[in-house]
Amino acid sequence: MVRIFYKEGRALKRENDVRELGNLSNLLWVDLQSPSQEEEEWIETKCEVSFQTPQEIVEIESSSRFFEQNNTINANSNFLRIHKEGYETYPVSFILHQDILFTYRQGDSKTFADTVKKMKVSQDTFQSGVDIMLLILETRIETDADSLENISRDISAISKDLSQQQNARQEVLIRISELQEVTMMLRETSIDKQRVLSGILRSQNFPEDRKEHLRIILKDINSLLEYTTFNFERLEYLQNTFMGLINLEQSQVIKIFTVVTIIFMPPTLIAGIFGMNFVSLPTSGWSWGFWASLVLMLLSSLIVLWFFRRKRWI
Repeated sequence: MVRIFYKEGRALKRENDVRELGNLSNLLWVDLQSPSQEEEEWIETKCEVSFQTPQEIVEIESSSRFFEQNNTINANSNFLRIHKEGYETYPVSFILHQDILFTYRQGDSKTFADTVKKMKVSQDTFQSGVDIMLLILETRIETDADSLENISRDISAISKDLSQQQNARQEVLIRISELQEVTMMLRETSIDKQRVLSGILRSQNFPEDRKEHLRIILKDINSLLEYTTFNFERLEYLQNTFMGLINLEQSQVIKIFTVVTIIFMPPTLIAGIFGMNFVSLPTSGWSWGFWASLVLMLLSSLIVLWFFRRKRWI
């Protein structure tokens, strides 16, 4: 699928037929979403651009993330998609050629849908592909910020749950681990965008009057990185609290078993003495010896229990 955005007077127009590309003027943005090979080749021929392969887009080397060629800026960045089934990263390729923005991606993305909505609201604001590129990055950062705020709310809910119930459950530990993983992915994608935008900021092909806007976006990314660090610290604290609760529960169980064992040690000793099979054993001829042994067993257990209570060990 290909979406073509262009200006007609002051109005922002959209065309989905890639064959009309040669007949359109004032192009702003050509968005390629899972395009066919024919659509990709048609755009490359008409607009004199060259798209990277999906394998090249996902490369992590600096030379693959950002490079300039023939007055054209090529930048690749990973975006994070969070849904009910989990989360995943997907690469997005930006090409800025003759003030026209080309984006190449696989699959749908809420970031691009939100960008189009904002474009429709303020059509006069966008004069070139640079403006749209900055808008996409701003929208992406807003989405990441919303995700971090949701994670922060989840952390607060888990913390409140642990404080009120004071019990350790397996699903809580799993949830903490999931939040740590999502936060880590958000941090990785933010660092990735920071690296790419720093390269664009140094570019001679990027308009000087837009670099201040780019610096503001970089500051927003730095704020996100600080927020992720804060969430990491909170999650680590929660994890330590959770493990502390588990240790307390285990200590209580071990304590109970220890107390029970010690309480029954004196009766066991008394039963062992009275159960000896010696002919000359004293008390072996007592008619009331059985009841005396029971009383001794009971008293020994009560004395040990009283001693533990007095020492406040139980």
